Amino acid sequence: MTNSLNFLLLGSALVLCGCVPRIEVAAPKEPITINMNVKIEHEIHIKVDKDVEALLKNNNDLF
Repeated sequence: MTNSLNFLLLGSALVLCGCVPRIEVAAPKEPITINMNVKIEHEIHIKVDKDVEALLKNNNDLF
């Protein structure tokens, strides 16, 4: 009885060892390219009072 139990344990251990999953990490053959077509536009609008606009026109050396 112990021989059959040992044979059963040995057989089940061999079967379980054969079912080990294999994980492989490999680099891609082609380089990774990222295509970024981005168009950025800015518009800045400044509104000032007529008094401030006149002051800026009269005094060019302020800035």
